[in-house]
Order: sequence, then structure tokens, then C-alpha cells
Amino acid sequence: MRERLFRLLGALVLIVSLTGGWFGFGYQSFVSAPLTVAGEGVLVAVHPGASLTAVARQLEQDGLISSARYFSWMARLSGSAHQLRAGEYRIEPGMTPRRLLQLMVEGKVHLYALTLVEGWNFRQMLDAVRTSPYLSQTLTGLTDREIMARLGHPDEHPEGRFFPDTYHFPRQLSDEEFLRRAYRQMSEVLAYEWERRSEGLPLRTPDEALTLASIVEKETGLASERPAIAGVFVRRLQKGIRLQTDPTVIYGLGFDFDGNLRRRDLTADTPYNTYTRSGLPPTPIAMPGRDSIHAALHPAPGEALYFVARGDGSHHFSATLDEHSRAVRYYQLKRGAPP
Repeated sequence: MRERLFRLLGALVLIVSLTGGWFGFGYQSFVSAPLTVAGEGVLVAVHPGASLTAVARQLEQDGLISSARYFSWMARLSGSAHQLRAGEYRIEPGMTPRRLLQLMVEGKVHLYALTLVEGWNFRQMLDAVRTSPYLSQTLTGLTDREIMARLGHPDEHPEGRFFPDTYHFPRQLSDEEFLRRAYRQMSEVLAYEWERRSEGLPLRTPDEALTLASIVEKETGLASERPAIAGVFVRRLQKGIRLQTDPTVIYGLGFDFDGNLRRRDLTADTPYNTYTRSGLPPTPIAMPGRDSIHAALHPAPGEALYFVARGDGSHHFSATLDEHSRAVRYYQLKRGAPP
């Protein structure tokens, strides 16, 4: 009887050992084997409040893992069963279940990108934000003033206040938070550059520097010319000469500008017409990049007071009105000799 009992116990031990070995082998294979992903990868979502079991079952249903049970056990054994963070995660080819779990625990969600382009005005920037399918739209229908109030700056004109850059963000970030980030970035860049500005500039405040930088941004076709263009405007401000720059006139025309700047536009007085008014316009006219801000605060020395486009993106700079007139005839009107 005792011998028979020992045989039975031995058989049970053998069965348990074989089963445990089979499970251990299967589990270890699952943990280290690449997930089933084709092409460039796939996005998976962990919804707010979703349980580990629900996430594992969804991964299995989508054919991304072979066993929801193994995925759940892996999370529990690692102590991360209740640490999964909501968001979208990109599964790349070759990624293992262990690595996917690590991403979900660390909250390394997939990020989308939106680029705010140097030289855009506020309206163009808003169009890009409002048409992004990845941002949550909470500012729809609000006026510019109402938007700035939501951002905590109710009495501030929005033009030029947002830094042009490529921003990365998770799906469903609010448009308000996106704008806060761009506003904060511009404030930081402007403060940094203002503290390191050249001496003797005819600029009293960072806001005036931002306005000048926006004009430099709109006038520059060749990046290397930014300091030279800034130098022309700084010297004109110092001498009390009107800036006479077309981009400010165009901005002042607003929706009335049809793409063709006429002589009557140059004489039509608006707060932004630097042909009819002295000094800087009341606000920036676009979003200047860091290089334009730096140029406005570190203008190139020289005597040039004028410049005219050559037609290839570069400009001819002149110290006298006579030379400038000859340059206009040669480069713009295609008449006369080179200046």
C-alpha cells in the first residue's frame, strides 16, 4: 500500500515538474520573443482607467501578443500591474512584451509634431493649431483677446508672442496648453537675448526688440543678412528716419491686401505704415525666430541706411539715397548700370 502511494506521489511530482517546466519555457519565450508587428509599427492605446487585464486582452485580440495571461503575469511578477499609464504607445518591429510593458509603466507615449513657421502671423499660427487632428480644440470661436485672456495675458496683443519651432506632444493635448508652451518658449528666448543685447540700441523694452525682430524676419530672404538688415533699421531709428518697410504696410492692410502692394497703399496711413509714421509699429507683425531676435539685439555695424532686393534672395545695401536710387533702378526696374 505504501509502495503504491509513493508511486502515485512520484507520478504527481513528475506531472507538476513537467507542467511547470512547460509553463516556464512558454512564459520565458513569450517575454523575450518579438511582438507580432508588420511594417513600420503600430499604435496601441491605454485608455484612462483601463485595467491590466483589459489592456492585455486588447493586445491579444489585436494579434499583437500571443497570450493575455502571460502579459498579465509578467506585469504582476514585476510589480507593475497597477502602474500602467494612459496614452498611445508605438510598437516597433522587434519590440518585446517586456519592452512594451516598460513603455507603458514609464509613460513614454507616442508624440505628434506640429511646426510653427518663422514669419507666420498669429492668424496663420491659429489655423495650423486648429486644423491639427491631434490637439484637443478648446479655443474654437474665441476672439484673439479671449484667447490671450485664457492664457493669462488679457491685455496683450497676440502677434509675435509665440515661438516658431517644432513642438512634440501627446494626442489630445489641449490647444490652450500647446499655446501656453509656445508663449512660454518665446518669453524665455526673448528674455535670454535681451539680457545679452548690445549696448547703445534705440530699443527701450524687450517688446520693442520683439517688434524689430519681426520686421527683420519678414524682410530677410538670406539668413546671413539678418544682422545687416537689423543694422539698417537700428541706424534709421537712431537717426529718426522712418523705417519705410513694406511688410509693416502689408500687415496694416490686413484682409485688404490682395497680394499686390500699390503706391496708394504706401500713403494710406495706418498704425503699421512705416512710410507715414516714424519709429516702430505698435506690435510685432509676425513670429520672429531666435536668429532674428538675436540679430535685432546684435545688429551689424556699418553705414548702410537702405537696402533693395536683388531678386535672388539677397539685398544690395547702400549708405546714401543716391546709391540706393541707382540700385533700385538696376535691380527692380532693370535699367541703368550696377550701383
